[in-house]
Amino acid sequence: MSTLVIDTATDRTSLGIFKDGVEVFYAFHDGAMAHGEALPKLVSDGLKIEPNISKVVVGMGPGPFTGLRVGIVFAQTFATARNIPWVGVCTLDAIALGIAENEFIVATNARRKEIYWAKYLNGVRTIGPSVTKPEALTEYSEPKFGYGFTSELSPHPKDLLKISEERKNHLIEPMYLRNPDAVPTIERK
Repeated sequence: MSTLVIDTATDRTSLGIFKDGVEVFYAFHDGAMAHGEALPKLVSDGLKIEPNISKVVVGMGPGPFTGLRVGIVFAQTFATARNIPWVGVCTLDAIALGIAENEFIVATNARRKEIYWAKYLNGVRTIGPSVTKPEALTEYSEPKFGYGFTSELSPHPKDLLKISEERKNHLIEPMYLRNPDAVPTIERK
């Protein structure tokens, strides 16, 4: 069984293909506004290595609306066109797998001088995901990783795949944590 794994919830578009759990392809493209251009190229490159995909895993955020939609819609459309299942998982949870601390906070760029963040204890999310200004986390003494605290972090496809193995981690709705900027004409003032 081969699984295509996609994430566009951060500034990085990342993609992995795993055959029976073993990584056979991994690539990424950095650029917050380039998800729509980068993802089809990465997928095309990956399918040259392993064309027989039987499942899709996608990061469901939290993340900025447009980037997140690119990955989710691509994953759902790819899965529907091939009549294969797709699974959504929390991007922050995948990032947290790479942190070697007992208790910590993970943050990603939410734009507008804000961050998406969640707190973890022994690998389990205990608070969040939430969106706030980075300075709002000063009340927490735990180590903080990611945007605003350390170098920016993005999930590796292997961690998204690992999280997808447990049904309790499956998401069917994107994790949008703020209201859209666009409003219907009738509601504008």
